[in-house]
Amino acid sequence: MLFASLFAELMLLRQTPTIPIAQALIRIDAIYGVSAMAIIVIGLIRVYFFEKGATYYLHSGTFIAKIVLFVIVGLISIKPTRAFIAWRRTLKAGGTLAFDESQRLALRRIVHMELGLLLLLILCAALMAKGIGYIG
Repeated sequence: MLFASLFAELMLLRQTPTIPIAQALIRIDAIYGVSAMAIIVIGLIRVYFFEKGATYYLHSGTFIAKIVLFVIVGLISIKPTRAFIAWRRTLKAGGTLAFDESQRLALRRIVHMELGLLLLLILCAALMAKGIGYIG
């Protein structure tokens, strides 16, 4: 869901948003946030209560890289989320949205970066599953 929601955001940001597109972006970003929280919770449960245990994972370079990439993606996603929250407030107040082309391009560039980093994260997960990167 995380990757799919980001990809949907990217596709919707291909053109200057209209109000229906802005509303869709707001909903999709909420799905993105919920799926990110689910990944964090499920991941913590798996590390500490299932699989190989926290000791193993904390000695895996690919696991650490995966966590770092996830944090970077989360930090990068703050700007688009703030923009979408501002849009939601404006729409709730009955205002109209003035879409700025430079803002659209900046949001699109950020979503591109997020998707690229998520692909690296998936690569780290695959390497980790094969035991590559274990330190100690």
